[in-house]
Amino acid sequence: MIHHSLPRLIVEPLVRNALTEDLGLAGDITSMAVIPADHRSTVEIASRRDGVVAGLDAAAIAFELVDPGLTVTRHLSDGERVRPGDRIATISGASRSLLTGERVALNFLGHLSGIATVTAEIVAAIAGTQASVACTRKTTPGLRALEKYAVRMGGGMNHRFALYDAVLIKDNHIAIAGGVREAIARARGGVGHLVKIEIEVDTLDQLREVMEIGVDAVLLDNMTPDQLRDAVDIVAGRAITEASGGITPQTARAVAESGVDLLSLGWITHSAPVLDIGLDFVAAE
Repeated sequence: MIHHSLPRLIVEPLVRNALTEDLGLAGDITSMAVIPADHRSTVEIASRRDGVVAGLDAAAIAFELVDPGLTVTRHLSDGERVRPGDRIATISGASRSLLTGERVALNFLGHLSGIATVTAEIVAAIAGTQASVACTRKTTPGLRALEKYAVRMGGGMNHRFALYDAVLIKDNHIAIAGGVREAIARARGGVGHLVKIEIEVDTLDQLREVMEIGVDAVLLDNMTPDQLRDAVDIVAGRAITEASGGITPQTARAVAESGVDLLSLGWITHSAPVLDIGLDFVAAE
């Protein structure tokens, strides 16, 4: 898989906001008080756990925005696996600046690497099946672009990015519209020809009704592996099949073996544990 970095135009404002939050109205008063202005150091960022790296651009931009004179040398790239002790990057320059940028850089790097790591675990769990792992819109407000990028770095794929780029008719849409047929008809009449239409179904009977009408994709909500197998038979390749709801690393394999095309998991973005990554002083220059 080819890994494409996010445009700097997307990443930099998010990092800038995080730094502004951290520096407030007075800056890093600890480093300014404790560290001489002319002191220079080299520090290393290294992993303390097994995982997959993501977020190096954000980390590098954090240091650059604090002090353009800092030198960031990357030893790994996003999407690469790390083991405890593996060096990820080395940064050299003014010691105050290194310490000022440290927390924001590590916040982005640890959070996004955590998402990439758990995504990779699910991808490994379903290896050999035809299914792919997808994320959802259950992302941290403001960080969706970065979190969805991290999913890609872990070998997963992205579901829709927001409310504007695909139609997903859920149970409340159906209830308010007055039924499956009416909801689909309104969706077709309300969007352009390039917009995909997906609908959520809770039962096999509802799925049969949907397939009589036809859609691009069906979200099979909270179904057992046996029900999913029946659903795949009903769809018979006429739409993309997506299993969702309560999928864990322990259940992912059974879900994937049902024959569905996608497993969508909200928790890989909203509940992924941070990958333990540290920054340590190496030497004074």
